Amino acid sequence: MNAPLVLLADDHPLFRAALRETLAKLLPGVRVVESSGVAELQAAVQANSEADLLLLDLRMPGSQGFSTLIELRAQYPALPIAIVSAEEDPGVIRRALDFGASAFIPKSSSTEQIAEGLRAVLAGNTWVPAEMLLGESAADVDAELAARVASLTPQQFRVLTLLADGRLNKQIGAELEISEATIKAHVTVILRKLGLSRRTQAAVLAQRLLSADSGRLAPPPEVAASEDLDAE
Repeated sequence: MNAPLVLLADDHPLFRAALRETLAKLLPGVRVVESSGVAELQAAVQANSEADLLLLDLRMPGSQGFSTLIELRAQYPALPIAIVSAEEDPGVIRRALDFGASAFIPKSSSTEQIAEGLRAVLAGNTWVPAEMLLGESAADVDAELAARVASLTPQQFRVLTLLADGRLNKQIGAELEISEATIKAHVTVILRKLGLSRRTQAAVLAQRLLSADSGRLAPPPEVAASEDLDAE
């Protein structure tokens, strides 16, 4: 049997070292591929798509909130992803699970808790610390919106993140090296999938999403047609 392969993405060397030690005790012979930023992580995942697990910090250079989780979940649906984060707000944990994370392991967890979470994920289960289990009614609206965003393709999600930056179609096309007509088509599909009518609404929703703060993902407010930039 091949040694298990774990991808570890965190920009703090000391925490990576602690996780490596825990992994070595839990999985003798484990191979660990480390990344300290999103660009490095993307290359690591592409080169090791057969990995058994990805341990992902939410806040790394090049990452915006849940954007890395969402993109990797869409690109590599078979790769289990466990979030390892200093964030402990139940709303953020719930949203991470809604976006496809298999586990949420707070950085304040004990070595025993981290090992418990890793075992659960490697066994094909989901896991959060028992004291952070959420009730069924914790965030129904968040879950619905998260599911809609997670239904976007990687390219559609990239367009959405650029909308959140206030880019016009021409600018987005230049960034992604595709035509403005293709961008308009993407925006149309994005609005349909998100159940929205205006690109401004989509931008507001994306801004809230990418913040990965403890606030709830309330539906974006209606905006006047004169404020929208559908034609841009």
